[in-house]
Amino acid sequence: MSRKYFGTDGIRGRVGEGVITPEFFLKFGWAVGRVLNRKTKKKNGCTVLMGKDTRISGYMFESAIQAGLISAGVDVLLTGPMPTPAIAYLTRTFQACAGIVISASHNPFEDNGIKLFNTDGTKLPDEVELEIEAELESTMTMAERLGKANRLTDAEGRYIEFCKGTMPWGFSLNGFNVVLDCANGATYHLAPKVFTELGAKVTTIGVNPDGLNINLDCGATKLAQLQKKVLEIGADLGIAFDGDGDRVMFVDHQGEIVDGDQLLFIIAAYRKRIENSCEGVVGTLMTNFGFELGMENLGIPFARAKVGDRYVIELMKKNGWLIGGESSGHIVCSDVTTTGDGIISALQVFKALVAEEQNLHDLKQSMQKLPQVMINVPVKSSVDVDTHSGIQSAIEEAVAQMDGKGRVLLRPSGTEPVIRVMVEGQRRDLVADLAKKLADVVGEAVS
Repeated sequence: MSRKYFGTDGIRGRVGEGVITPEFFLKFGWAVGRVLNRKTKKKNGCTVLMGKDTRISGYMFESAIQAGLISAGVDVLLTGPMPTPAIAYLTRTFQACAGIVISASHNPFEDNGIKLFNTDGTKLPDEVELEIEAELESTMTMAERLGKANRLTDAEGRYIEFCKGTMPWGFSLNGFNVVLDCANGATYHLAPKVFTELGAKVTTIGVNPDGLNINLDCGATKLAQLQKKVLEIGADLGIAFDGDGDRVMFVDHQGEIVDGDQLLFIIAAYRKRIENSCEGVVGTLMTNFGFELGMENLGIPFARAKVGDRYVIELMKKNGWLIGGESSGHIVCSDVTTTGDGIISALQVFKALVAEEQNLHDLKQSMQKLPQVMINVPVKSSVDVDTHSGIQSAIEEAVAQMDGKGRVLLRPSGTEPVIRVMVEGQRRDLVADLAKKLADVVGEAVS
């Protein structure tokens, strides 16, 4: 059964358009409450833990969802601005019926959305999302017993201690000079404390949110400011989170970007060489082919999932593997936490740096990336790229030109109205040329 509202990562869109309105969020809260009340076995009823990122519309939607949940007879614990993975962790530790995050992740402030977590801190199952969608078609009624809301005043401290507690006893970042870019988002008040308390010298950018500047020319998707600051102060490395804190990207001391594939490789290689504990790794269809070759050289099994951290986690569970991730910086270490977590992933990279006694620039050399170009083509009309004859002919021509030494991937984004055109191969000039030609063909088809 297809879903009407939920995408690959919750519900997301432009504020004031489609379902991203206070009216919908009010009824959404009610529908969630109704479904959870039917499922809960707790004598004291159901409690939902709710947080948000720093975008200005979060205040409006927080009030609307809160009212909907309360009208359905559900109690609410409010955390204020908190990273998405922090809500997953707190949902689990408080044994709440569910966790809700109001966020549009790496998108600009004009967008917003909702992510949901199950009581165990994992993404809400598809069948529960379908039940919520079905409930949204019902007429809204008031519960006999109304819920109530309380604020969780120590959420920040709890999560900071959890992050630090994922590292071995006595672990220290003393001697590291680090720049943190918090994207003016949900990690702005947390990440600097985690790394400072572990002993690092920390310089910060993107820690002054005003509701409008989240992800604005900063964070994991815009690394120029971080690169400049690392070189300016001679830092050992820089770390960038996205607006809701579930992605992470690094910059080494030479100002070079270290992406999610390279970070995941560093973590996997460390676990294999030092801990002898890496049974396998899950990537996605977008994972660089150089990563796959590197895993083969290390004797680590590798599998590709569909793009989206929920699919990475599903395949990890199916294979019984503990780590997986995406090029974008979503990295999941399921023996540490239940979902992608930018701060914890960064600490896992530091764990490898300390054990290997190498700087990030040198350590990343163990994986040789193949040139990869991705172009986002805006979608104006719906087209099935898998059956469109012109697009398929262009793909076949591109693959033939690479003579079996590259790959092409076209896929609709699950979070934005674009089709992602990716070409990967050994020759950078050829890859760039083919990607542009393919993007032009796709652009004509969807215009």
